[in-house]
Amino acid sequence: MIIFKKTSQTFANSNLFATFVTMNTTEQTLQQIERSIRKTAEKYPTTCEAEVLTDIHMRVNQETGELVSYDDDDNELNRCVIEEWIDNKDDDFYEQIVSVLRNSLENMHETVDNLSILKPYAFVLEDEEKESVAELRVVDDDTVIIDSELMAGLDEDLNTFFENLMKE
Repeated sequence: MIIFKKTSQTFANSNLFATFVTMNTTEQTLQQIERSIRKTAEKYPTTCEAEVLTDIHMRVNQETGELVSYDDDDNELNRCVIEEWIDNKDDDFYEQIVSVLRNSLENMHETVDNLSILKPYAFVLEDEEKESVAELRVVDDDTVIIDSELMAGLDEDLNTFFENLMKE
């Protein structure tokens, strides 16, 4: 079993910094999430022509640990239970799972970026009340969405970098 510890690490590249926070996640949890994403993707096989216009809504129930995927019409695409998430009482639960789900979608980009859904489409995290928590991934040939946490303070870092560069 591999466990990723909750940490806050800073990586430096020139004078640009990014802070990454991850939650405790077991290998079993990652496998359950990726299996759920695969099962959802099977509903939109790459061998079919893209005729559907929808987003994929991923709802997580903090009490039951259920991860359920829906289309825009609220048709259930897949349901699974993430055992590690059952009865999770963390106030920042949804903020924690955003990075886990984004990483899983990124790891499966070849699958999720080629569904038979008309582009652009998105994977959206929702809470039990169907309220949008975060846009996990946007799939579009012409658009790249960068996480706002990654971009925080970038303007200031770029200005400092440019000032230091001009001094040399």
